[in-house]
Amino acid sequence: MVPVSIPKPTGNLTTEIIGVWLLKTREDWTTDGQKRIDPTRGENPIGILAYAARHFTAQFMKRDRSDQSQMVSYAGTNNTVALGGYDAYFGTYEIDELSGKVKHTLTGSINVNNIGISVWRDLRISGNQLIIQLETTTIEGEPIIRTLTWQRDSK
Repeated sequence: MVPVSIPKPTGNLTTEIIGVWLLKTREDWTTDGQKRIDPTRGENPIGILAYAARHFTAQFMKRDRSDQSQMVSYAGTNNTVALGGYDAYFGTYEIDELSGKVKHTLTGSINVNNIGISVWRDLRISGNQLIIQLETTTIEGEPIIRTLTWQRDSK
């Protein structure tokens, strides 16, 4: 397998992004097609993402957080740090319609080290799905491409 290929930007993110999105899948792939599992949130995390006119909020959680001794925290490049299998943050965003890139600037977070950072994401909307893709690294520092697929819950 290889990382999901995302479509070209359509130039309508500013209006189409508004709403509440529920996480369907979150996959990490190396550039040579090997799947990696993020130990901080597991293979099949749950999540919710909401965009308003200029602000956003996101929450991610490992489905089984019962064994806190197994919880790992690390910061991949261009990414946030979760605590105990949970990550939550909010802030502002800017869209570049031509490139389909969105810059998230965090003003609040469950992890104080995330506050003030800015991260870039490729975003595409196709029907009722939002695809977010980013380059980051594993806990070992290996480069990966992370693809998150979201389903629209409401506008």
